[in-house]
Amino acid sequence: MTDFELLVDFYKDNQRQGPGSQATTLHALEHVKSYVEPQKILDIGCGAGAQTLDLAEATKAEITAVDIFPVFLDLLNKKVKKQKFQKRITTMEASMEKLPFEKESFDLIWSEGAIYLMGFKEGIEYWKQFLKPGGMMAISEISYFTQTRPKEIDAYWKESYPQMNTISAKISDIEAAGFAPVAHFVLPEACWVKHYYEPMAKITGPFLQRHNNSSEAIKLVEEEKNEMELYQKYKAFYGYAFYIFRK
Repeated sequence: MTDFELLVDFYKDNQRQGPGSQATTLHALEHVKSYVEPQKILDIGCGAGAQTLDLAEATKAEITAVDIFPVFLDLLNKKVKKQKFQKRITTMEASMEKLPFEKESFDLIWSEGAIYLMGFKEGIEYWKQFLKPGGMMAISEISYFTQTRPKEIDAYWKESYPQMNTISAKISDIEAAGFAPVAHFVLPEACWVKHYYEPMAKITGPFLQRHNNSSEAIKLVEEEKNEMELYQKYKAFYGYAFYIFRK
């Protein structure tokens, strides 16, 4: 099993695959609806689809949920069937870097905690072609809150995600890509602790048992534990922010 496969196997049982909540999804959607009542939504890097289902409940839109990992899509499909959204939610296995859609196909592109896999600037530049004129993007992205940080957390994120930057720098990226910023807000601490880290603690034991406490599985758990500890120590300096902007 590759490192990526092991990571997917760990996260597939978690409530969410990144910090977030129904409340923040709906708050971002409120900003979108000030400009567009979405009819066709593309959810990129959807994971197991917690936010996909929230969007389906809060709109009448047709939603295409894209992820590169079939295990997440299988989990989402089961939820879609259970909640009877089969007519409005379609899942697709595809890379966010090679999307098989015609230009100007969607009036809303959504992505929570996934664009880092491609890079924020690269992602919004590439995805822009799939938006209709006047269409919106709503993207959550890990961001710095201050211009300077303690050396420990600065070094950690420079290695983990070199494109990580301040909120003001992300807004500059949005403008440089030809978008008009509409709103942005910081996700509250509960999105990390209550909706992400606390559920993660419950799946750690079963994950290690499933992999017979292999050195690779133990290493992954230790890395996740280290990330949790760093967040608690340095949460004043970074977190996730939601960015809402218009083509």
